[in-house]
Formats: sequence, structure tokens, C-alpha cells
Amino acid sequence: MEAAPFVNAKAHPFRSSSPALLLGRNGDICRRSLKFKSRKFSVRAAVNDGGSVVTLLDYGAGNVRSVRNAIRFLGYDIKDVQTPEDILNANRLIFPGVGAFAAAMDVLNQTGMAEALCTYIENGRPFLGICLGLQLLFECSEENGPVKGLGLIPGVVGRFDSSSGFRVPHIGWNAVQITKDSGILDDIGGRHVYFVHSYRAMPSNANKDWISSTCNYGDNFIASIRRGNVHAVQFHPEKSGNAGLSILRRFLDSKSDVTKQPAGRKASKLAKRVIACLDVRTNDKGDLVVTKGDQYDVREHTKENEVRNLGKPVELAGQYYKDGADEISFLNITGFRDFPLGDLPMLQVLRNTSENVFVPLTVGGGIRDFTDGNGRHYSSLEVASEYFRSGADKISIGSDAVYAAEAYLKTGVKTGKSSLEQISRVYGNQAVVVSIDPRRVYVKDPNEVECKAIKVIIPGPNGEEYAWYQCTVNGGREGRPIGAYELAKAVEDLGAGEILLNCIDRDGQGTGFDIELIKLISDAVTIPVIASSGAGAVEHFSEVFTETNASAALAAGIFHRKEVPIQSVKEHLSKEAIEVRM
Repeated sequence: MEAAPFVNAKAHPFRSSSPALLLGRNGDICRRSLKFKSRKFSVRAAVNDGGSVVTLLDYGAGNVRSVRNAIRFLGYDIKDVQTPEDILNANRLIFPGVGAFAAAMDVLNQTGMAEALCTYIENGRPFLGICLGLQLLFECSEENGPVKGLGLIPGVVGRFDSSSGFRVPHIGWNAVQITKDSGILDDIGGRHVYFVHSYRAMPSNANKDWISSTCNYGDNFIASIRRGNVHAVQFHPEKSGNAGLSILRRFLDSKSDVTKQPAGRKASKLAKRVIACLDVRTNDKGDLVVTKGDQYDVREHTKENEVRNLGKPVELAGQYYKDGADEISFLNITGFRDFPLGDLPMLQVLRNTSENVFVPLTVGGGIRDFTDGNGRHYSSLEVASEYFRSGADKISIGSDAVYAAEAYLKTGVKTGKSSLEQISRVYGNQAVVVSIDPRRVYVKDPNEVECKAIKVIIPGPNGEEYAWYQCTVNGGREGRPIGAYELAKAVEDLGAGEILLNCIDRDGQGTGFDIELIKLISDAVTIPVIASSGAGAVEHFSEVFTETNASAALAAGIFHRKEVPIQSVKEHLSKEAIEVRM
């Protein structure tokens, strides 16, 4: 039997007082009120923790390690929530919500934590929600729904509209407009912070008193809320570099003396991202090293034919973070051939890197179903989950996505069983990158092939005026009967949130990105596209951003060999009036 609603909305300043019925996009009714099991709670703050303990509500989805590392980096200890009473006894509570709205609400309701969370917030206790931790405060979400939220703030969480040309998910560093005294946001005016989400809450007359900042991405959406000690942000402070750390520091200690960092060029909109990529593999001595290929060949052309060694992965990642990289991408190019969860060195690289690098980390290599030597089957979802627990924010799928796309195009059926579908369903499509490795194949007539062919600017070796881009698997060693255009469209349908677009022909050549390829793919999909392969000068970055719709550009060798510093790339882009995070 259902109990009465937990609390009378009119009796509490933190509970929504908007109309109880809201229509979702699909016409279903989203009801504001939640039904809780009968339970009496009282709030009592913990004592004798010396002010150094932060209570963390981690319900087991996605990368919460980064939040933990940021808290510890700032000198605080962590107490994990085990019971609803732990929420009520907290001095300061951080809720880093990740994953899907419905899954999070299911956990909160089944454990009794939803009621405790409402009680804690309604009593004005110090609270910081992050990303989904903000969205859950609203009445409901349209994500796989409508699904009821906690109902503390009036409004419905809806999906971004991609029909106007804005790419969904909203991924990257954007500017926020502070609308009122926010306390914890005092140091981020004019600076970019990191967003990654497909759903957002919109400002309204009913929730305007909650809003402390907004962000523009097609429309102005709610970037943060504040009421007294209660804060929540749509962006990720733990992934927003020094700006984000200042937010966490101010929340943890409102009296802290935070030194303001110069904002440089004032942030005004979504920035183009500059990503440092580290190809990681074991060398012939058994050491894990960063290497770089020449058209995917990572061995030196010497008598010894040794693996090209450009440094240690954790050290390089840390340096690139200090140099201003907007993201770090790890690609494990030889590990996981037998059993990915057995590759402890790579998992440790992620764990160690995330301790001091506070920008997004992506990792790829071997994300697929496995059966170990003992006959134990591990799903790709389990493999990805271990990546996330070790510090990854996004995972990159290569060969397995090609096979899934081929099957989907052949049958027209989404089975829900591919690694791409499984992981995006649980963690959200913003957590899944598909890495495409194509090579250019010239043809005299576009009708010669079933895949999309384009007219090229420079003819092929035999005067061919057209080319298609054949996708490959297994590190470029095997061609497949599917083009990059067809693959990109298919994986977007299957749940990819971003595409990493490589080019075997340009890899390691330093002659610039394949503009024709990147334009073809970035015009074909509505999700963000990362341009990769071929960067050799700062001008190549401005070219790809002005000539295509790429959201980000990735490079490896020129950064590893210190031929072009990351800061030089950003200074050049800024001079060319291309928005970047400085």
C-alpha cells in the first residue's frame, strides 16, 4: 500500500509549488509528487570530524573517481553514503550523479535515499549536486520517460533540440552567465567550464528564484542553482580544471581564500577543443610507453625495429593537463588482446592519471565481450564499467562498433546487445565515443561502390576524381565493406555520443587533417566529431575548424615531440577568432 506523499509542498520552501501535472513530450503525464515508504527522519549533523570530512553519495554508476580525487586533492577526507541516515548526518553532501535519470531514481527510491535526500535539502543543509545530481532535483525528466524526479524544483528536464543545427550531446567547454550571487561560482566569471549532457532544465517563472547561472546552447538552459546552502551545477567542476577546483574549494570551505585566476580572453560560447592523444602499448622490454605510428606503424625503422618510445603515459598526461589540453585520450593499441580486465598496468595508468588531471579522460582498446581462460564470460558493459571505475569519463569503441554497424545496416534491427548499445543505455550516449579508422580508396565512377563516394580536390594516382573511405578494424590491418559515412550514420543511430574520426592516409604525415573526410562526416551526423590524424602545424587546427563542423581536434606526435606546444595551438586559434579555453 502506498504511503501519503512524504511532505506537504506548501510547508517547505525547498519543495516545488508548481502545478502537479506536467505534460511530457510524448503526451504522458509527469506527476510532481513522489510516494515514499513510511519512514521518519531527523537531520543531525555529524560531529568531531574537524571539518575535513565530505559525505559522498555514490550510487555506483559512471566515473565518480574523479570527484573523489578532486576532493582529496583539496585536502578533504570522504565518507561514503551506505544508508539513508548517512545522508541525514552529513555536514556537507556531494551528489555526483552520472548515467541515466531513471536508473538513478530507481536506486534512490529502492534504498530509501530519495526521502532522506529531500529531507536533507529541505532543511537547507550544505549540498552540491553535479550534472545528473542537478537534474534529479526537478519534477521529472523526458529521458526514457517521463520519469519522476525528486520534485524539489519546478520544471521538466528535456532533451536538447538538434534540429536547429546544435550537436547533441552538448560536449565541451562552455561559458556560463551568472545571474545572482552564487557564492561558489565567484571565480569562474568569464571562464569556460566542462559540460557533457544531452538533457537540460529550462528557466521558467516557477524556478527563477533557484537559478544562479545559465548557459547558452541553442537556448539558455539552467547551468546552476542555489538556495541558501543548497547548490547544484549541470557542468562538471571535477573536470573543469582550476576553475572547477575553485568551485569545489568554495563549497567545501566558504571561508577559503581562493586566489582568482586570470580568465584570459573572456569566455562567450562553446569552445573548440584541443585534445592530446596518447597511444599506449607495451614495448619489447615489457614497459608501458607512449608511442606514435606512421600510418599506424609504431616501430622505428632501424635494425632493432623497436617500439617507438615517446615517454611515460602518466607523466605525459600530467604535462598536457598543465599545458592546457582540454581532454586527454588514451588508446591502448596492443593491450586487451586476450583479456581486457587482466591488463592491470593500463587500468593503473588511468587511476594514477585521474589523481592529478582534472579534465576529461577517454580510453579505448579492446572494449568488447570476452571469455577468459577459465570460461568466465565478461560483457563489454563489464569491461567499460571497470574503465569508468578506474577514472575514465568516456570510452572509445573501435572494431566492435564496425561489426555492430554492419549487422544493423544489414537487418535494420537494433538488438540492444552490441557493446555500443549496452554501454550507452546504462551510462548515456555522452559516455561513448566511436573511433573510425578509414583509408581513402579512389574510384573513377562513384557508382562503382555502394558506399558514399565524394569528388576529390586532388585526383588519385591514376587520375581518379572520386574516392570513398573504407573502414578498417584490428588497428587498420583489415578492411571492411562499409564506408566511413555509412558507419557514422549507423553508430549515431545505435547510441554513440561522439565520433573520433581518424585517417590512416594522414596518420603521422604532418600534412594536415583530411578536410574532405571530416567535412563529409561532420555534415552527416548531429553528434560531435573529433578530427584526428595529420596535424603538423598550428594552421592545421584553424583550417579544420573553419572548413568543417568538427567540434574538436586531436593530435599526438607533434605534442609528444614538442614540435608544436598545445598553448601555441590555442594562441593561434584565439588570434583567428576561434573560441578556445585559455
